[in-house]
Amino acid sequence: MAVGSKELTAEKLDQLDSEHLLEELKKAKEELFNLRFQSATGQLESHGRLRSVKKDIARIYTILRERELGIRVEPVSVVEEPKAAKKSKKADAAAEAKPAAAEATEAEATEEAAK
Repeated sequence: MAVGSKELTAEKLDQLDSEHLLEELKKAKEELFNLRFQSATGQLESHGRLRSVKKDIARIYTILRERELGIRVEPVSVVEEPKAAKKSKKADAAAEAKPAAAEATEAEATEEAAK
């Protein structure tokens, strides 16, 4: 994405996750610094570029703040979960038996405490 362009719209920025937005923000700030430096040294040819980069920065900050407040929802990234190891039937039965044994122990402890 080009920083400071008409292609950097709120709709396109909204499709990016927060990490990518922060990267775009960093690029825009670096470009703004370079443009200001060029302006101070008299080398800047297009002064409108300063304005468009400032607007891009404001647009990015707005989207980040709206996500923080819950106005906008961050897009869900598709991440594959690692495949679970196959368990044997014995392991499943043992896992189910442990909670039942823990409940029985708690019941016995409560009865003893009541005495």
